[in-house]
Amino acid sequence: MSFVLNALLAVQILSALVMIGLILVQHGKGADMGAAFGSGTSGSLFGASGSSNFLSRTTAALATVFFVTTLALAYFGNVRSGSSSSVLEGVVQPAAPAVVPGTEQIPGNAPAGAASAPASTAAPGSSSVPVPAAPGAGQIPAK
Repeated sequence: MSFVLNALLAVQILSALVMIGLILVQHGKGADMGAAFGSGTSGSLFGASGSSNFLSRTTAALATVFFVTTLALAYFGNVRSGSSSSVLEGVVQPAAPAVVPGTEQIPGNAPAGAASAPASTAAPGSSSVPVPAAPGAGQIPAK
């Protein structure tokens, strides 16, 4: 399977590079207008009709090859081994944050006097310093 993917990728890259070269070689519609007024010569390398027919057909064929190889690479890249049917089945769920007893309230929404935990719930041996609440914390601003 690896050989098929590498071959498809090589064909896609080559078709893209040749297609870019062919597009850059082609002349625009405005080039014929300049040649009509005598400021240039018509394409003599590909005959009197010019190179537009040959280059446009070759570009269209290379664009078809490019799109077919792109679809094939997308198909082979999406084939999975096994019976998994979803991309999210392999995702590991993050663990829920641990909740310390006594801290169930959101600190920004606590009333003005309840910023520090009561002394009875503090762990033995820990130094709990009461933190003063910001002025107006937990209050709805008035208009």
